[in-house]
Amino acid sequence: MKILVIRLSSMGDIIYTTPIVRCLKKQLPDAEIHFLTKPTFQHLYDNNPYLDKLLLLKPSLNETIKEIKQEQYDYLVDLHKNIRTRIIKFKTGIPSSTYSKQTLLKWLSLKLKKNLVPPVHLVDRYFKAVRSLGVINDQQPIDYFFREEHQLNTMLPPSFSRGYIAFVIGATHFTKRMPNAKVISICNQLQYPIVLLGGKDVAHNAQEIQEKSTGQIFNACGSTNLDASVFLVSQAISVIGFDTGLTHIAEAFNKPIVSIWGSTIPELLGVQPYQVDQVLEMGVDLPCRPCSKFGLPKCPKGHFKCMWEIPEKPIVTFITNAIHHSPK
Repeated sequence: MKILVIRLSSMGDIIYTTPIVRCLKKQLPDAEIHFLTKPTFQHLYDNNPYLDKLLLLKPSLNETIKEIKQEQYDYLVDLHKNIRTRIIKFKTGIPSSTYSKQTLLKWLSLKLKKNLVPPVHLVDRYFKAVRSLGVINDQQPIDYFFREEHQLNTMLPPSFSRGYIAFVIGATHFTKRMPNAKVISICNQLQYPIVLLGGKDVAHNAQEIQEKSTGQIFNACGSTNLDASVFLVSQAISVIGFDTGLTHIAEAFNKPIVSIWGSTIPELLGVQPYQVDQVLEMGVDLPCRPCSKFGLPKCPKGHFKCMWEIPEKPIVTFITNAIHHSPK
């Protein structure tokens, strides 16, 4: 068989497709597995040994459809389910299966502030889309394969060589990010080397955190590409992060993770840490939470209690225990 798997975005959702691709290739060893995504996210599959070919979405959907037709696929697995994938399936006529987004239940959950979505992880929902192919979940973590070799001693100061905590302070939306003052407070209580990770959009946040923290802080925000950032995560003793792609990718390395949630909740999207042995999931119960599925540019109520009221002591205790039990 020749199978095309489709997930166009976003980073976290794509990284959770890696168990599907791995199991398709290992359980159907004679099959040829291809994957279609946006060019922005090709780095997530560039070096994946379970993939035979990576297709990138073209500026024109008709161009993409033409390429798909030329490949002559036997089966299509739609793990995105949006208007573009519907058009692709309709115009190519390829036999297919699609994962259930549960859009109505998510919408009702937001409006009624009740969790009506069954507690099934996104990975397991994805696997339902390949059930007809006889493919089952191998219960292994997500995959990430580095694009290049990295040397820790050239990336961090010598004082970090005995161990550090990776703190992912980036996130696409404001309401997913913890205020700088709370990040600084946590860093000061830990008093352990900390590497701040995120994109250029949070570089100014990182600078403030670094300047106002009393411990050893290395600011890698905006100065390292994703592959290098993932490497820094993979070498950390433990990880603290918000609802963002890099935090989800960290699950590939089974590090103790503090998963911090503000305006969003993991149950709504089914993206709580997957196949990780030690997890501390932090969020506070509020009548206004969740206020969105993906985060907002500002708190609709103006108080941002979902982040300000997250207790810091459990985070510090969890990380301290991880440090004490680290082989480093």
